[in-house]
Amino acid sequence: NPTSKSAASAEGSGLDGESTTDGTNAVTTPSIRFAASASAAGLRILDAVRMLGPSLAKLCEMASDKMQLRSAASSTGSTMSKENSTSLASNLCIAIHRMTVKNAGKALENLALAVKNDPIDGENFRPKDARVAAISSNVVRAIRLVSPFVNAYKSVTKRRPLPWDPKIGDAAGEMEFFVRYLIMSLLANLQAKAMAYTKDADPVAQSKSVLFLMNNTFYLSEQLSYSYVLETSAHIIRNKEDETEGNDYKISGEWFSDQVNKLFEHSKKKYLKDWDVLNRHLTTVESTSLSYSNAEQKLLTLESGRLLKARFSGFNEEFEKTYSLHKELTVIDPKLREKLIEDVKDVFFPQYREFFTVYSKYQFSKKNQEDYLKYPPAKVETMMANMFS
Repeated sequence: NPTSKSAASAEGSGLDGESTTDGTNAVTTPSIRFAASASAAGLRILDAVRMLGPSLAKLCEMASDKMQLRSAASSTGSTMSKENSTSLASNLCIAIHRMTVKNAGKALENLALAVKNDPIDGENFRPKDARVAAISSNVVRAIRLVSPFVNAYKSVTKRRPLPWDPKIGDAAGEMEFFVRYLIMSLLANLQAKAMAYTKDADPVAQSKSVLFLMNNTFYLSEQLSYSYVLETSAHIIRNKEDETEGNDYKISGEWFSDQVNKLFEHSKKKYLKDWDVLNRHLTTVESTSLSYSNAEQKLLTLESGRLLKARFSGFNEEFEKTYSLHKELTVIDPKLREKLIEDVKDVFFPQYREFFTVYSKYQFSKKNQEDYLKYPPAKVETMMANMFS
């Protein structure tokens, strides 16, 4: 599980709210995991009330009939009418339904607030190695928990305005409105966490910031993006055989892929710029600029040799610095790790391989030729394969 470390430590805060970095508890907002479970429970109870309503009314009517029979058999018995009993049954059903709608609506609001107010700082909430944050897995879990209760959610929105959907009745939105609100709140929180990385006293803080967004958006895409293998018009797909947590819930709305994929690609583009600096050392040296110091044409002149020395030494120093810093960054997902390594290589490796092949043939140093050529392409590829582990 890519979020096992950060999620496990964040799970402990339930009713008491999220733990803060100073050891205190923020009691105003429950944890996302608790709020998600409470929301699912509230919607499940509302579903049960909706189904039990007619049965409850029938039981009240049966009780009324029995009371009328008893009153008829005794002159001092109760004179409660069937109309009064029916009214009591209706009022009871309405009261129970209103209460469950109110509780379910409040639980959904608490879940939305928990996502929006998830703390920015602290290892439990913003991992030091920029891996997938607990909030991402918790929101995915929350969506899978509440999404099956489409009818119960509609019962809430028909009677109660919500912060993300102020309309009520038939004009109110479906479950997708809530799912979208959760995702957008999550993305906003992730971007705030990413910005917080840039304030850390870390030479690779900027790279951590964008890699954090890449890790999390890729995770969301893998977990929730709908692949159009099955034809369906539904925006939220449910596995009917798994009613508990809906582990295969997918979002097919274009808004999801647009928001998540664009953020991923934008972050990747910024990250790859850190590697593009290597290319400035791989500029071409015209053959007319290279001259030899002896008749055998084996050793370049001092001036010609300096042209190649500057390029090889510049690349070596920049590569060592960049590699050492970025090697410690973490990408848990093997698919993303492999993809990112290839993307990084595409930035500089083809140019370096060609540069090395052409200019390593020249003897541009009498004593230190091997030091300048210490990173042959095969070695660079091997080193890159160990990145992000």
